Amino acid sequence: MTLVHELIEAGIHFGQRRSNWNPKMGPYIHGTKNQIHIIDIRETIKGILLARKFIQKTVAEGKDVLFVGTKRQARSAVERYCADAAMPYVTERWLGGMLTNFRTIRDRLKRLEELEGLTQTGQIKSYSKKMESQLAREHKKIHRNLNGVRTMTKLPGALVAIDVTREMNALREARNLGIPTICLIDTDGDPDFADIPIPGNDDSMRSIDIVVRELCLAVAEGKTTRSTSAAAPTDASGDAAAGAEPRRRSSRSRFRAEEGPGAAEPGSPAAAPVGETA
Repeated sequence: MTLVHELIEAGIHFGQRRSNWNPKMGPYIHGTKNQIHIIDIRETIKGILLARKFIQKTVAEGKDVLFVGTKRQARSAVERYCADAAMPYVTERWLGGMLTNFRTIRDRLKRLEELEGLTQTGQIKSYSKKMESQLAREHKKIHRNLNGVRTMTKLPGALVAIDVTREMNALREARNLGIPTICLIDTDGDPDFADIPIPGNDDSMRSIDIVVRELCLAVAEGKTTRSTSAAAPTDASGDAAAGAEPRRRSSRSRFRAEEGPGAAEPGSPAAAPVGETA
């Protein structure tokens, strides 16, 4: 079964009600049926392909991709595929400052390791029953909120969000730091917060599963390229500056530059015709 058929069977083209939409999503809407907006599946495929290309390049450069999906429908897919791809993820509450105050988050992860050490060595039994209970609750809380990012030792090279409206805090932090964002956006979302929008139903578990699966496949491809590059010998000049990261620009302008001077920005009128919205 092709990806297009999978997406259609999953109902990724079903948007929100006509009365509950964001006009900025007009370029991604094909029409309306029974007062429900129908998303242009061609725009969905375009977004997935662009996202896969960008993620593969980002991971090949040695950077990680942070997946954020705190809604119930997204948790299982994000946890399963990100665990297989060894990528950081957040499926519980987004803690304020997880990116902008990353040093504090790393300190909390060190505390998690300390608490796990106490449990594994049995040293926690040397505390009073009350203190042992407090430490157990602290361990459970930190583990629940931060276990998915415990391997993230530096800021990610990109952030993937499921549902723009729900993950707005994460997207704002990424924007402040110039981290490119890839978002699965329903017709009620704001595409301005996505450098690479993937228009689609963000309430369907099957739709989310397919999108996250495809993006994690791109992660695996990027890791293969990364391993191949690491094994390749350096040139005779030993030029280490060739892999140096260029001066930081805004994430949107970086992406547009990589696509070429003639590429239209995803979601712009030049990239996709405005479908029937009324």
